[in-house]
Amino acid sequence: MKRNERPRLTNEELEVILNSTYDGMVAVDARGVITVFNVAAGRLMGVDPGDMIGAFAKDAIPNTRLHVVLETGDAELNQKQLLKDMTIICNRMPVRDSRGTIIGAVSVFRDISDVLLLAEEITNLKHIQGLLEAIIDSSQDAISVVDENGFGILINPAYTRLTGFVEEDVIGKPATIDISEGESVHMKVLRTGLPVRGARLRVGPGRREVMVHAAPVFVGEELRGSVAAIHDLTDIRRLTEELDSAKRLIRTLQAKYTFDDIIAVSRGMALAVEQAKRVSSTPATVLLRGESGTGKELFAHAIHNASPRRHKQFVRVNCTAISSTLFEAELFGYEDGAFTGAKRGGRHGLFEEANGGAIFLDEIGEIPLSLQAKLLRILHEKEIVRVGGTHAIPIDVRIIAATNSDLEKAVKEGRLREDLYYRLNVVPLFIPPLRERQEDLPFLCEALIRRFNQAYGRNVTHISQDVIELLSMHDWPGNVRELENVLSRAIINMHYSDVEILPEHFAQRFQRPTERTAARKLREVVGDAEMRAILNALRVTGGNKHMAADLLGISVRSLYYKLNDHGIK
Repeated sequence: MKRNERPRLTNEELEVILNSTYDGMVAVDARGVITVFNVAAGRLMGVDPGDMIGAFAKDAIPNTRLHVVLETGDAELNQKQLLKDMTIICNRMPVRDSRGTIIGAVSVFRDISDVLLLAEEITNLKHIQGLLEAIIDSSQDAISVVDENGFGILINPAYTRLTGFVEEDVIGKPATIDISEGESVHMKVLRTGLPVRGARLRVGPGRREVMVHAAPVFVGEELRGSVAAIHDLTDIRRLTEELDSAKRLIRTLQAKYTFDDIIAVSRGMALAVEQAKRVSSTPATVLLRGESGTGKELFAHAIHNASPRRHKQFVRVNCTAISSTLFEAELFGYEDGAFTGAKRGGRHGLFEEANGGAIFLDEIGEIPLSLQAKLLRILHEKEIVRVGGTHAIPIDVRIIAATNSDLEKAVKEGRLREDLYYRLNVVPLFIPPLRERQEDLPFLCEALIRRFNQAYGRNVTHISQDVIELLSMHDWPGNVRELENVLSRAIINMHYSDVEILPEHFAQRFQRPTERTAARKLREVVGDAEMRAILNALRVTGGNKHMAADLLGISVRSLYYKLNDHGIK
């Protein structure tokens, strides 16, 4: 070979080079006949390269434009083309001799389906990343993220507002950069691979006291970083103080229920609610009478919430829960030095705390006889005298009292002052027992089920008619309180997937339906006879209920219950 002569490739060498490339290559002569068809082109088109040599490209290759390039002499670069089930990108160029005459054309192409798929994935990832960043930026909690080496990679605006640090101060910097006092929770998470909760630190130039919760970030099984949520303890303290204030307000304004919370479908209960609503707007003393568990306290709440005093204090007092030795001091307060152990400066009593509002005296029949005169003075004179005090303190308190005892009997036996009885009994409201308001039973069950669903995390939706019939046969000596207990245990006995209360969910003490039906028929016969006896007693006594009660050998309270039950006015 001469010195300036360039080396030439043999046909065998050229073929090896063309077949080793990943790109498909096809060349045609000036007639459009295929002269080169490499292995990659055969793989992409699914043909044998040897079968393609000598064929006209226009006939052998779908969608080819090599014949067009031969005719126009124009190159076609980066052209997207569908080839079977794939997308290829193709460059087509004319081949010219030294005089510029077109002697052929060549096409170089490759499958870009994977590239397009990757591009779509990258686009989706960018969209997801943008969405996550928008969510993090909109969070009111300060958030910081570090990589597996403990260098900052992300913060949100809330972080900047809390610490004073911007991205330039944190991104790419060690996780300890923002800490002015305490241990980095990020580094602890990266060291242990475990979350950290409730760590207290001081951060930023202002040394803000914060509480930090941090968690590891895993990609598969590999620990790739840590994310932390930072809470300003100043805000937490403020919210705690607001909560404490709200709790104090709730303790002062204890009336939680309204008449909407009272289920009154039955005639007797509807009558009681109607009477209670009428008396709510007046300052009159109300005496709620009924058996234990009938809902007297519920009525007391509702009366106060429907009264002009609803925005004032509502103080509850269970007269049986206060020690007899402390009863007077609790109710009426005491002066400084009134007795050994008395608080310096004295103390307000419950009546003074209720000033301007209402006081609910539950189990009023249990007030010691020695204090009844003081209570009478409040009702009559609207004033109290503290224990150890000498001067009267005026108060404006509405009294709502409740009892399940026979006050008339207590008066006869000398356990209750007669003048106090009449002062308390200004507006008596009789709340019927559950056995006398069977129409309310299904609705009571629905309300209780909703409450127990929340308390027990259940999803009970209804109660079977068989259960309603079983419950309606029971006498309910404990009234609604007993019903609450029975339903609560039934729901506890249910599986978490059960949605309907069935008879088998109840204890065996409930009678069988046949026995209960017989009991109901017996009660109906007894009820008819009772109503005839009451009507006869009222006729004989000219409508005087006290005399009628004596004639029947029952208390006036019991007579009123029975009058309500039978719809007698």
